[in-house]
Amino acid sequence: MITRDRPGTARKDSPVAEQPNDWSSSIDTTRPSIARAYDVVLNGKDNFEVDRAFVAEIVKVVPEIYDVATYNRQILGRGVRFLSSQGITQFIDLGSGLPTVENTHQVAQRANPESRVVYVDNDPMVLAHGRALLADNDGTAVVTSDLRQPKVILADPAVKRLIELDQPVGVLLVGILHHLHDDEDPRGIVEAYMSAVPSGSYVFITHFSASTQEARDAEQKYLALLGTGRFRTPEEITAFFDGFELLEPGVVPLPLWRPDGPVPGELTVGQRLMYGGIARKP
Repeated sequence: MITRDRPGTARKDSPVAEQPNDWSSSIDTTRPSIARAYDVVLNGKDNFEVDRAFVAEIVKVVPEIYDVATYNRQILGRGVRFLSSQGITQFIDLGSGLPTVENTHQVAQRANPESRVVYVDNDPMVLAHGRALLADNDGTAVVTSDLRQPKVILADPAVKRLIELDQPVGVLLVGILHHLHDDEDPRGIVEAYMSAVPSGSYVFITHFSASTQEARDAEQKYLALLGTGRFRTPEEITAFFDGFELLEPGVVPLPLWRPDGPVPGELTVGQRLMYGGIARKP
């Protein structure tokens, strides 16, 4: 269940309430947060009234938005399992969001206990919860930084400790590039990370798509209330993979990317709201 606390407060049984003020005082509870809004649609409890109000507005145009979050979480698991099957044992999860179930490190380390994962997010709540979750996991770390600064992130001590940049890396940009405006050069940011990793590395992207009128209406809500949320066409999303070997089935609606079971013959608005794919660096 989603908590129904007063704005700016946390439930007593929530990790939010247990953290020291040095990080909680930096949280702006007057504006929705990308990470906390995602937590809302995953039925998490680490969010505030402003985040729930934002999601309520999105529900008005895309009633399936909670299901969309589930589709994105499911493809994360399928994608990480696939990368693990290709021998990838180190992952950089950019814009990772708040910890929930079946996080990248859990999926990867289930496939190979030696897998190493660095989570990167600019929300201070992610750092606090991530550190608590990963306190006894030497193969995983959380870095509070902005993914728009690849040089800073790649030079971070936690990244240097866990990620060997002369060995293939899985670079995850799952549900985050749509929060970069066109003038922030999202394609250049993808290239910056991929230029830092060797041949045999992979890039994994999921992204909001302007696939329906409802999606375009949702984009206007995101931009007005959150300030970010660029719903790009499938062709624009596919362009992020230019120069890499795009794997089958290409860039497709999330439920169609290597599904674990049968999928409906006709997809709903929610099932077409996000597209995703994985490509290999030659």
